[in-house]
Amino acid sequence: MNVDDARTALTARLEELDRLDALSGQSREPVTLQQDSVGRLSRMDAMQQQAMAQAEERRRQAERARIGAALKRLDEGEWGYCAGCGEEIAEGRLSGDPSLARCVKCAA
Repeated sequence: MNVDDARTALTARLEELDRLDALSGQSREPVTLQQDSVGRLSRMDAMQQQAMAQAEERRRQAERARIGAALKRLDEGEWGYCAGCGEEIAEGRLSGDPSLARCVKCAA
C-alpha cells in the first residue's frame, strides 16, 4: 500500500466513523423514565442498548485518534515504519489497517 492509498483509506474510514456517529446519536441519549409507556424490562433493555451505543462511540473515538496519528505520520514521512523499533511494517499488515503504528514483533 502506498502513501496515497493509505491517505485515501484513512480519510474514507474517518468519513465512515462520522456517518456511524450520526446514525447512533439517538441511541446514546439518556433513557427517560416513563412508567406509563415503558415497563421495567423495556427500560432496562433501553439502558443496555444505550450503554452498548456509548461503548461503540468510545471505540470510534479511539479509532479516530489512531487514524489522526497515522495521518500525522503520513505528513511527516514516518508512516510505514514501526514506532517501537523503527523497522518497516509489513505491507500486508498495513493494507489490513493503515492506521497501525507497530510491527508484529513490537505489537506482541
